[in-house]
Amino acid sequence: MSLCLFVSDLHGSTERFDKLFSFVRSSVPDLVFLGGDILPFGGVLPARAERRATPFIAGHLAEGFGSLRRRMRKRYPLVAVILGNDDPRREEPSLEAGEQAGLWRYLHGRKVDFHGFTLYGYSCIPPSPFMLKDWERYDVSRYVDVGASTPESGWRSVPVTEEKLSTATIQQELQQLAGMDDLERAVVLFHVPPYGSFLDRADLDGQSVDAAPLDVHVGSIAVRRFIEQRHPLCTLHGHVHESARLSGHWRQRIGSTWCLSAAHDGPELAVVRFTLADPGAAERLLI
Repeated sequence: MSLCLFVSDLHGSTERFDKLFSFVRSSVPDLVFLGGDILPFGGVLPARAERRATPFIAGHLAEGFGSLRRRMRKRYPLVAVILGNDDPRREEPSLEAGEQAGLWRYLHGRKVDFHGFTLYGYSCIPPSPFMLKDWERYDVSRYVDVGASTPESGWRSVPVTEEKLSTATIQQELQQLAGMDDLERAVVLFHVPPYGSFLDRADLDGQSVDAAPLDVHVGSIAVRRFIEQRHPLCTLHGHVHESARLSGHWRQRIGSTWCLSAAHDGPELAVVRFTLADPGAAERLLI
């Protein structure tokens, strides 16, 4: 049945990760998806990111999954992970080291075959008000929403050419990632949700910048179009913590695709549990 567990936006909470490790051990899934914003960063200061992110990957994250692998042995699941907009990109080598150790597969910009299914990963979000810009791209054009700042502004933890900053779009990168693949049996692990959905509803009601109202939907138009045009089996999303509370929904069907969100703004760990055979029967657990 290919049992899957999906979490997102744990932001380095050791309590939530420990709950995840325990739940993986008791549930014995085939796949575990981590949808970004996994590190204890949560701010805009480069010094803070450098001080806290790397020890967490090599420490709590690697130790937790390493302990699971030793205990579960042949039952240890495939763990697929991406970073999110709050995670400095300079931590990619630490994730690569964990992949080399057999703890997880780093999925951003890549695809992995899994028993007749294909897994894809993509971390980037459209321009936002946040100042860490490692994972920001223009969406489908150079338009920047009210209250957001351009990908060229802010700071980055790794160098990027000015050309890429000014021309790259989420739409282009998704086309490159999926190519001409048939996505009927594909699961795409995104950080950002599709625009105009239940899953990208932000708590911005009545707010404005210079008298211009803010859009309460903060997802990606490119991701929405990708789902509508390419029809993957299932897509996984996070990023907008309050979306389920505000919209009353943590999943939505767009065409034939089930879109599932593990974002949560409460103290609990939100786990989405589903099977590849029937993602529409997914359930969301608060632990």
